[in-house]
Amino acid sequence: MTDALPFEITVDELHRRRAAGEDLFVLDVRQPDEYALCNLKDAVLLPLGELPLRLEELDPQREIVVHCKMGGRSMQAVAFLRQQGFPKARNLRGGILAWADQFDPGMPRY
Repeated sequence: MTDALPFEITVDELHRRRAAGEDLFVLDVRQPDEYALCNLKDAVLLPLGELPLRLEELDPQREIVVHCKMGGRSMQAVAFLRQQGFPKARNLRGGILAWADQFDPGMPRY
């Protein structure tokens, strides 16, 4: 896969690129109750367990930044997506907790 992007993206890079108006698809693979507690603006919720059944909802040509709470589930999701032909899927290192630590200290933690 020569067109594959690096496997991970940092919260700093995501913040910078979103602030610059780049069109990134942010995918949240947590559970609905976790998403209800806190979420990234414009992130699309698609729980990890539903991912194999809902691949048609995703664009394999688009850069997809996948996150969860700390990075474990999203890492699994990115590995799966890349196996399924999504070379631009990337894991958000540290998950939403890293985002909260660096950019949204008022965000609820769980």
